[in-house]
Amino acid sequence: MTLNTALDVTYTVDKLAPHTSHRVRSVRRRAGGKGVNVASVLQRLGTEVLATGLCGGSAGIHFLADLHERGIPSAFLRTAGDTRQSIAVIDGDATVFNEPGPEVTPAEWAAFQDHFRELCAGADVAVLSGSLPPGLGGDAYAVLIAHAHAAGAATVLDASGAALRLGAAAGPSVVKPNAAELAGSGLDPRTVTGLLAVSRGAAGLTAVTPAGCWLARPPEVVEGNPTGAGDAAAAALALALASKTSWPDALSDAVALSASAVATPVAGEIDLPLYQRLRPHVIVRETPCPW
Repeated sequence: MTLNTALDVTYTVDKLAPHTSHRVRSVRRRAGGKGVNVASVLQRLGTEVLATGLCGGSAGIHFLADLHERGIPSAFLRTAGDTRQSIAVIDGDATVFNEPGPEVTPAEWAAFQDHFRELCAGADVAVLSGSLPPGLGGDAYAVLIAHAHAAGAATVLDASGAALRLGAAAGPSVVKPNAAELAGSGLDPRTVTGLLAVSRGAAGLTAVTPAGCWLARPPEVVEGNPTGAGDAAAAALALALASKTSWPDALSDAVALSASAVATPVAGEIDLPLYQRLRPHVIVRETPCPW
């Protein structure tokens, strides 16, 4: 689920420098937002998915058309406001400019809650990812997590700020921020009741489970575009919930999928041969809990 959908525009340049002009070597445009990236990765792994959320305006038309062209099933609620753009400039690393998104009205929010409840009735796992658009309170994910659990679906939360802190209080099955998002959210990690998986870029993942704390590291550093790496990790953890995979194995999948996403030029894609090569060599070990 992506409440603040985006048309992702990716520019590739030789070197990004402030206060100057740049020659763009390539341009890619596609439907984006963290939940869309999760759905795209899961579909590449052969998992049945349905992408949902909010989209609107002329940008929303292009957004839905791209999902259709890519073969990703979707059930988005249309809004009056125009879907935002997210601009990523790639020069070996990524510099990202995210527009705020359209304001969601109270009527649109009420309609989406009804829509989401219906979808969760047929779902094993609901993944709630990304920023909240203007007009929604910081408790929006907490509200939707309660709806999902009432329908019998497990949940993965990947957010930041108040949306992360308040959403985690609703007891999602998995909370998956990156290290910076966790540090900036005010969330006390000790209050998380499900799995807490904190992504740390090339250093891998730290995960706290009821059975202990784990550190998962990739066997090698992969360079490229890290924009969708966290979404690939969320996809792996959602799949683990659906298939009841053990957490050490799930963390190996998450780290290998994250690395394979870095090797691709756009978020939402994975390098399957690289994933399959890295997966058996991910290092997972128990570690003292850092919190």
